[in-house]
Amino acid sequence: MTAWTKDELSKIGGAEEVGVAAVTRDGSVRNRVTIWVVRHGDDLFVRSVRGRDGAWFRAVQGSKDGRIWAGRLERDVTFEEADSGINDEIDAAYRSKYRRYAGRILNSVLTPEARSTTLRLGSRQPR
Repeated sequence: MTAWTKDELSKIGGAEEVGVAAVTRDGSVRNRVTIWVVRHGDDLFVRSVRGRDGAWFRAVQGSKDGRIWAGRLERDVTFEEADSGINDEIDAAYRSKYRRYAGRILNSVLTPEARSTTLRLGSRQPR
């Protein structure tokens, strides 16, 4: 795993929405899904609004490898289970970044089901 550059952290962390997809063991990319991403320090985090039943979340549980798209930036990533102790800080990052979506839309990433899927995105070199 490699570290995110400052430019990547800014572009991905600042993107309104990103695309994510699981990468299978044979290197093929599964269906891309549009989700929200937040930056916390030098890390990037995502959640599944459908909880552990979300198709993209189930897909990344198999290989832990994936790809992210933020504007013109495309990067290979690893999906790492985040420590649940950071969930309140990730909630705050979602509330701050997406506050204009207050109500049901914002709350979809703050439910116990969504919180249980908090994943840290690790930067990864392509295969």
